[in-house]
Amino acid sequence: MNLQEQYSRWKENTYKKSVERFAERKAKFVTSSGIELPPVIHPADPDPDYMEKLGFPGEYPYTRGVQPTMYRGRLWTMRQYAGFSTAAESNKRYRYLLANGQTGLSVAFDLPTQIGYDADDPMALGEVGKVGVSVSSLDDMAVLFDQIPLDKVSTSMTINAPAGILLAMYIAVAKRQGVEMKDLRGTIQNDILKEYIARGTYIFPPAPSMRLITDIFSFCAREIPAWNTISISGYHIREAGSTAAQEVAFTLANAIAYVQVAIDAGLDVDVFAPQLSFFFNAHNNLLEEVAKFRAARRMWAKIMRERFKAQKPASWQLRFHTQTAGSTLTAQQPENNVVRVTLQALAAVLGGTQSLHTNSMDEALWLPTEKSVRVALRTQQIIAYESGVADSIDPLAGAYLIEYLTDEIERLASEYIQKIDALGGALTAIEQGYIQREIQDAAYAAQMAIEKGEQIVVGMNQFQIQEEIALERQKIDPAIEASARARLAELRVARDNVRVGELRSRLEQAARGSENLMPLFIECVENKVTLGEICHTLRGVWGEYQAQGI
Repeated sequence: MNLQEQYSRWKENTYKKSVERFAERKAKFVTSSGIELPPVIHPADPDPDYMEKLGFPGEYPYTRGVQPTMYRGRLWTMRQYAGFSTAAESNKRYRYLLANGQTGLSVAFDLPTQIGYDADDPMALGEVGKVGVSVSSLDDMAVLFDQIPLDKVSTSMTINAPAGILLAMYIAVAKRQGVEMKDLRGTIQNDILKEYIARGTYIFPPAPSMRLITDIFSFCAREIPAWNTISISGYHIREAGSTAAQEVAFTLANAIAYVQVAIDAGLDVDVFAPQLSFFFNAHNNLLEEVAKFRAARRMWAKIMRERFKAQKPASWQLRFHTQTAGSTLTAQQPENNVVRVTLQALAAVLGGTQSLHTNSMDEALWLPTEKSVRVALRTQQIIAYESGVADSIDPLAGAYLIEYLTDEIERLASEYIQKIDALGGALTAIEQGYIQREIQDAAYAAQMAIEKGEQIVVGMNQFQIQEEIALERQKIDPAIEASARARLAELRVARDNVRVGELRSRLEQAARGSENLMPLFIECVENKVTLGEICHTLRGVWGEYQAQGI
């Protein structure tokens, strides 16, 4: 079959079916000069190996995207990450963003919540509501999603060690709204391995942490089929200083570990794999970032089909969320960050992301204000509706440099995965400090390049000015911590504490056994057992992880 015949087959089958499925966008795909854009542009006489690697959109190996129509059928989800202060204040921000055209929610939790402490725990002192929203109980979660219909909005929650508990709260709030579990859509990050590598919000040792993850895989496969059970994150690996190739390699190595542990627990790969999702960074080098996303898709398709023998195309597809790079934002001349974020968002779109968060210009200084968040959201909307890049499927495919970079990132990332396999897999590589050292070395080299002036950062080490920052500032009221403590005191008095004690005893026994903990988490939160109480019960059984010196 020659290329023209392949193209005709793709257009009449794969592409046509997707057009029929997604009739949401009614755009005319023409340039300002009236030039009609075909669905896919391909070279006239390509090398056969080249075409095998490239393929067509929506078909293995997905180099060109996981959907045949990509943004011609449906735009990416515009999912701005937000959460601060109290649940009520964060709820106002969510409703503001939705009113301004955001199409999905993304919840940021404060540090105590992320590591399993209630707002009135001594360990939470001074941190409540500071870098995210404080959620200690089901009542907090109910306020967080007040007037937001959970059957109509897709929600992402950046939560890892206690991910199952926050998911249980979300399910319980949905039940209060009369929404069935099967109708929920969204994602929990639930990626504990990258916490050991790069971020640090872990609680439990690896073995019970991996058990919690497989419990979520199994439960959601049965009860919440549209829910993404994990968002395997390269974002934080990149923020810690990795290169683009390392970001792909270490993310996919972690993903391999999750798939293997789930298979070892008796789960069918084609049952849980379609609910896996990924989370990548979008950095400044536009062309390298586009190639990075394409290489990651192709590599994952091969890994799932060849290594794990998955049979369903949905199991081969790497679906991912992207966030622009927080580590590239500068406190100096913060308006320059709008340009950086625009380039990074453009890379994500050209690379085929399924959802996107754009950082705000003032995030190197403080929590973003409503105005700066609106500018960040408008950046996505201008790319979507005014730039024309969403009108063509994989518009950079076939460009010599893009294909070269894609191949090179795949080669470098594959070499890393081979090294990690030789060490015994991602978990062993983490325990030995191998992955952490590789990231640290890359971060050091990058910092030295900036300090020596070899890498120019506009406004910071070149083109500086004397300035006074005049941006509006978002402030967190210190009184919110006292208020959160008072609400928890009232909750502990009003609830059935005998029932709470019984549930915590049951949870302790279940943690010592092997039953799936998700149904018990839901029962606990519905009976006002707090996040901290659940985590303290599990700490009593499993202990806490202590990082080794590297």
